[in-house]
Amino acid sequence: MNIPRGAGVRDMGDILEREGVIGNALFFVAGVAGQKLVASQKGTGEGDGPKLQAGEYVFKPAQSLAGVIDTITSGKVVVHQITIPEGLTSQQVVKRLMDNELLTGTPAVPVEGSLLPETYRITRGQSRDEVLKQMAEAQRKVVAAIWAKRASDVPLRSPQELVTLASIVEKETGKDEERQRVAAVFVNRLGKKMRLQSDPTIIYGIVGGRGSLGRPISRTDISTPTAYNTYAIDGLPPGPICNPGREALAAAANPARTRDLFFVADGTGGHAFAETLNDHNKNVARWRAIEQGAATPPAPGQPAAPAPAAGN
Repeated sequence: MNIPRGAGVRDMGDILEREGVIGNALFFVAGVAGQKLVASQKGTGEGDGPKLQAGEYVFKPAQSLAGVIDTITSGKVVVHQITIPEGLTSQQVVKRLMDNELLTGTPAVPVEGSLLPETYRITRGQSRDEVLKQMAEAQRKVVAAIWAKRASDVPLRSPQELVTLASIVEKETGKDEERQRVAAVFVNRLGKKMRLQSDPTIIYGIVGGRGSLGRPISRTDISTPTAYNTYAIDGLPPGPICNPGREALAAAANPARTRDLFFVADGTGGHAFAETLNDHNKNVARWRAIEQGAATPPAPGQPAAPAPAAGN
């Protein structure tokens, strides 16, 4: 049962009686007063008596009055969990918190990429701002630790750039075994002054923190410049496009050692990687055949239709 914040001793007694935890609210009030009197007589002062704490508690059947008071003064409230998946925007994270009825308050949307996707412990009545601060502090610690162990030749100038690259990796693949290789594609392209050409950056440039475009990307979307469209800008976008998880951050800090410059979906939930545009075009042709339901996709030796030099 829940003891709301701001409830006085009599309020608590009434709630406990109504919920069947105790038989009479007045006994609860008298019990609390008695404990305070005992504390006062021991010379510890009335302020050192039982401090009743708001929160959600579990009581045993037929628990004694003293036991009920001890439970509420212990502060051992019921702990719940909330899981924030990798790849959500800060706006989407706030929406998840707003949808959770255990939490209170209406927070501002934090800076993109400043929250760590994780499972967090929460209590009934806890403020959403408090949970967001916990997420932000966890993110700062994780980013600092990963940044300190980054590869010496990774072309990133700051932890913020690490988060930005990791956010792109996070949105490009959900497969653990691919993250370092996807990160390598973007690192290799940065090293060659090639545009990243990442589709998720197009989407973020259009919808921002809302997250989903709700339709396929069009040729017009690709060619329309935005601050985040890496088909139109050089280097990294001005900031993250989501909140990346630990694995994506680690992959961006220590990418695989490959020469890959391209990748495209392979029809299995993963991606086909290529070092050259010619090989990439062949991979794209196979993917298009899969999309169109072709019985036999082009074999590796067969000619393929040209494709843009896109990361995905």
